[in-house]
Amino acid sequence: MYLFPDRLTRFFIRARCQSWSRAKTRRRMVERRRGGKEGPPPRGMRRIGGMAGEPGLGLALRAVTERVQQAAARRPQDLPAVQPRLVAVSKTKPADMVIEAYIHGQRSFGENYVQELLEKASNAKILSSCPEIKWHFIGHLQKHNVNKLITVPNLFMLETVDSVKLADRVNSSWQKKGSPERLKVMVQVNTSGEESKHGLLPADTVATVEHINTKCPSLEFVGLMTIGSFGHDLSQGPNPDFQMLVSLRKELCEKLNMSTDSVELSMGMSMDFQHAIEVGSTNVRIGSTIFGERDYAKKSAVDKAMDMKAKEGMAQEL
Repeated sequence: MYLFPDRLTRFFIRARCQSWSRAKTRRRMVERRRGGKEGPPPRGMRRIGGMAGEPGLGLALRAVTERVQQAAARRPQDLPAVQPRLVAVSKTKPADMVIEAYIHGQRSFGENYVQELLEKASNAKILSSCPEIKWHFIGHLQKHNVNKLITVPNLFMLETVDSVKLADRVNSSWQKKGSPERLKVMVQVNTSGEESKHGLLPADTVATVEHINTKCPSLEFVGLMTIGSFGHDLSQGPNPDFQMLVSLRKELCEKLNMSTDSVELSMGMSMDFQHAIEVGSTNVRIGSTIFGERDYAKKSAVDKAMDMKAKEGMAQEL
């Protein structure tokens, strides 16, 4: 009766050794085909910064992608048949994890802080390994940080325009950059009315979008964005913040003669993205479900200083 644990242990050791042996054999075969040069890691593993990447991130990304597709299939037929965009929020995560997610097929990434976004987007390894990467800025943007944001390589979209003044500043800076393409922007709406969240009042949405369309030739308005209140109990019905953004899109399209298909809705994060997609979201921002929980204790002194400046800037902009 005491032999069973030993047999079980030997079984796992033998299986692990056989797995390592097969992987080593595959590597040698690849090296021989390449004339002695080191080939790629075994199937299912990727090398990140000289080390084999962990499979966990790839599995998490695949699971989230499948849930996005399943939620999209459950949407009512009267909603635009647009495949939702998955924005992987890499806030506080290292460049190697961004590269690993890219290797597994992810292309759209989001950041909340201008400085962190600039550092990652300018990272030499990311620039060389991720040529098709698309960066979304999803945090609160203060006017004094606009010029810095504009210099971000592969900046694809600014999701958080929350005032006419900010739109004008971004438009001016993008014009000076001389880019041949307009910068895609979303207008952020504070649908929950919480003071802790940024965004326009819902009543100001149409006027702000009209201003962007008519007064900001270097910007391309592509949609509305909201964060919404956290912890909504779905047993009480759909999230009212998401419903409000859907209603605002309808009002916007009717008053400005725009097609519904041309106005995206960015709503939904790790805890509620499936519900958001089911009610109409075309852009979900997911971080911890893909990359794991964030360790804010490791936040750099630069990030902490930016947080302090952000609070000061909010007071100045009120």
